[in-house]
Amino acid sequence: MTKYEFEKLLDLIVEQLTQEARNTPFTSAKEFEGRVREVVRDRIIENGIEIDFNPHPQAFPDIAVGQFGIEVKFTTNDTWRSVANSVLETNRIGSVKVVYIVFGKMGGIPTVKWGEYERSVMHVRTSHVPRFEVEIGAEKSLFAQMGISYDDFRIAEMHEKMEYIRNYARGRLKSGERLWWLEDRPGEEHTLPIQARLYTKLPNEEKKKLRAEAILLCPEIVSSGRSRNKYDDVVLYLLTFHGVLAHQTRDMFSAGSVANPTNDDKGGIYIQRAIELLEDEIQEAAMRMDDALFVEYWGVSVSPSQRIKEWLCRADKYAKDWTPSKVLFLGKS
Repeated sequence: MTKYEFEKLLDLIVEQLTQEARNTPFTSAKEFEGRVREVVRDRIIENGIEIDFNPHPQAFPDIAVGQFGIEVKFTTNDTWRSVANSVLETNRIGSVKVVYIVFGKMGGIPTVKWGEYERSVMHVRTSHVPRFEVEIGAEKSLFAQMGISYDDFRIAEMHEKMEYIRNYARGRLKSGERLWWLEDRPGEEHTLPIQARLYTKLPNEEKKKLRAEAILLCPEIVSSGRSRNKYDDVVLYLLTFHGVLAHQTRDMFSAGSVANPTNDDKGGIYIQRAIELLEDEIQEAAMRMDDALFVEYWGVSVSPSQRIKEWLCRADKYAKDWTPSKVLFLGKS
């Protein structure tokens, strides 16, 4: 069977399923998929191709028809958009070379349509396991946006796939948004703790560790106290990378308890004093933190041994009325 012949077959299949849906709408994805499987079987029976009615529950695509495959989508809403399979395609059926979607939309006027899978994938959801989103009639496919064909993407190693997905996701970020998933190489993984935690409830040692990391990634905290949004990246980092909510972020760096714990009445710039008290922890963080974080927050890759020096250069540009490089990490950078 040629591609042209299979697509003509799909025309007949969706026409029949549309008529059935308008007579009696399908009520569940399981019911619809079962019926699609039956109609496909009936339409190809004379071609000597058998349809598996007991496939692996995670098999992709849902129905194998020789070298062609059908991924079945269903919704009771009036939309042609749906979450699809994982980008991993771990259980892809090896014999399938070309994948199509048969989509049953029961909302509005019940209708069934088909589309080419590659052209229908238009977005990727970056959740615990990145998953494609599909839309029949999508204006521009995800793969066209990423600059790679579906066939090349699907056979790539996972770390290569994630590089394409990260670049795509970064291009969609709005002002003040950050990616929360940054794994860059095989074996790297970042998983948020299942429970959200309040910064104020953490042990003191963990607070110091998190403050040191946040100071290092976000040198803009040395800006004037009148600067707007200077703690935004700190909040996003703690929340998206550690699952920690800090609702009084300013106090993490300027409160007397962290900048002047001995209450010595020496005055000075509290943010400077807070950083001085954490210099050892910040240096330790510079040596161990993942490079992907610095690419995300600084926009460049910086070797661990050069991170303090780079931080001082950046901090000097943010600070007003004082120069961080003249008073911090003296002899240490």
